[in-house]
Amino acid sequence: MSPSVPRRAAALAVLCAMSLMIVLDSTIVAVALPDIQRELGFSPAGVSWVVNAYLLAFAGLLLLAGRLGDLLGAWRVFLAGLSLFVAASLLCGLATSAGLLIAGRFLQGAGGAFAAAVVLGMIVRLFPEPREQARAMGIYSFTQAGGAALGFVVGGVLTDALGWPVIFLINVPIGVLVWLAGRKVLPREQGLGLGAGLDTPGAVLITVGLSLGVYAITRTGSPGALVPASVTGAAAVTLILAFLVRQGTARRPLIPLRLLGRGWLLRSNAVVVLVFATGMGFQFVNALFVQQVMGYDALGTGLAFLPTPVVIGLVSLFVAARLTGRFGPRPVLIGGLATLAAGLLLLARVPVHPSYAIDMLPPLIVMGLAIGVTIPSVIMLAMAGAAPAETGMVSGFSNTAQQAGGALGLSLLAAVAATRASASGAPGVGALHAGYTTAFLVAAGFVVVALVLAVVLLRRPPRLAAGESVVLASA
Repeated sequence: MSPSVPRRAAALAVLCAMSLMIVLDSTIVAVALPDIQRELGFSPAGVSWVVNAYLLAFAGLLLLAGRLGDLLGAWRVFLAGLSLFVAASLLCGLATSAGLLIAGRFLQGAGGAFAAAVVLGMIVRLFPEPREQARAMGIYSFTQAGGAALGFVVGGVLTDALGWPVIFLINVPIGVLVWLAGRKVLPREQGLGLGAGLDTPGAVLITVGLSLGVYAITRTGSPGALVPASVTGAAAVTLILAFLVRQGTARRPLIPLRLLGRGWLLRSNAVVVLVFATGMGFQFVNALFVQQVMGYDALGTGLAFLPTPVVIGLVSLFVAARLTGRFGPRPVLIGGLATLAAGLLLLARVPVHPSYAIDMLPPLIVMGLAIGVTIPSVIMLAMAGAAPAETGMVSGFSNTAQQAGGALGLSLLAAVAATRASASGAPGVGALHAGYTTAFLVAAGFVVVALVLAVVLLRRPPRLAAGESVVLASA
């Protein structure tokens, strides 16, 4: 028997609350990095590990966590990940040395991966009907976008008022409440059992390979990092290829090659990579533009971002589901991508000395409209055709694509902005303006490629064989 409507709504609230905690944590930490560096004695290069340690664990464990959700039950993996995230947050908040904080951040990333990897699969099983699933995905997307913008504001206020440890310690009471609620309302679906396929050597290969790959991406834009990033990237590719070979020969593969051989899964997640590269890159570049070109402080930057998540929330909650229910996710995605490209082109035309109300606010509203319909529809398409027993793996795969896309977008657009600024020959703010507007144009290029892929390669969402229940019905 499926859960009642109030119980499903409560379960969605628990899943979104955990996702919000993860997103908030990443942006809050970014704001607090200068204080953390000063108080714990990090070197200028070493402080980046406060972010990188989290990313390496998070991205590396997503596929394994998704598969464990299918085998052990998604609710068990979710609650275990949430427990680890809360405990690691306490460790970070009490850390008195750089090494202890980095260890805590690594454990936070691991806990976040185990919780986040199964969220999408649980949402599509809770809401199998396309219209209600679109609304649920809209709410999920709103928590992601809203958390990213809210983190800048909350991070600045908490760090200035109470010190950087509180940005980690605040996760503890909130996490405990979410855990208690989750234990009560999440559907306790039985997994397939570990005997159905947990390939430990394969898990090690893919976890280390993905971690090295994310590390190589994050190092791409750093000065003097081309050679180490290339070596690390080559090692990552080697390990991932070894993982694929292992999956073809293992008795109980971690991820069956038939799943990786599905063209739809690879094509839809290629669009996911490009969309999240654009979204994360936009957030990063626009924050620097507002701070360094327009002269806003950290709190002012967060407030300047608020129109985008507000519009995303309104569109996600009240517009995206209706559009998807009427036209289907693919046409909505195509329209959203076209609008996203238009917003980025408007940002690329912002002058050197802009007015926020005239030059910056309209593009931010357009970006909110675009993201509000693009993210839910692309996630729905990425999850299309997954059988109930596969939703953990497919969810983990999609989350990995999101993380890889975000890391890729941040690194490439930061490198583009820095290179163009140094080559412009313009003085001061003019050089920065040239770099950031060029980065917006490159981000628009990402969107154009995603649009072409969506139009040409995502024509017909897959259907499952007779006898299998479809997670997402083709509208």
